[in-house]
Amino acid sequence: MSTPTTFTPEQVLATPAGTLAQQPAELLFSFKNSADDLLTDAKSLCDHIDQAIDFKWNERARFLRHEVDKDTGVVHFDDGNVRITADLPKKIEWDQTRLAEIARRISESGDDPKQYVEITFRVSETKFNAWPDTLKSSFNAARTVKTGKPSYRLALIKE
Repeated sequence: MSTPTTFTPEQVLATPAGTLAQQPAELLFSFKNSADDLLTDAKSLCDHIDQAIDFKWNERARFLRHEVDKDTGVVHFDDGNVRITADLPKKIEWDQTRLAEIARRISESGDDPKQYVEITFRVSETKFNAWPDTLKSSFNAARTVKTGKPSYRLALIKE
């Protein structure tokens, strides 16, 4: 791939990653910044259109949910030749302290709290790293380290 001064996303996508990797750092910086700008613009555009869609059909969807006596969920309706499926999902949050207290009371009464609640244990990685080795060794068998997707931030160095 020659070093173009301008590029289209299609040209970059058509170039094998190994070939892109051989390009100068400044060009990769340019490609990455341009792609990030496109993504930001696309997200802003989608958010703006979603806001307009909500503005247009929110009241109708709320009315249809009210008619079937529900505050959340999916309703369907048509507007001209367009079928709209409006979903207002539930988002449930549980108070962890209160759930722990309820689980304790269930256990004290002789029942198994796992029959009623899901219990998850987690250890803060920051706290784990601060522990002495003797304490860490007790937990190591229960700890698995996985990696996520690598990411890189590119910045031009000012001369």
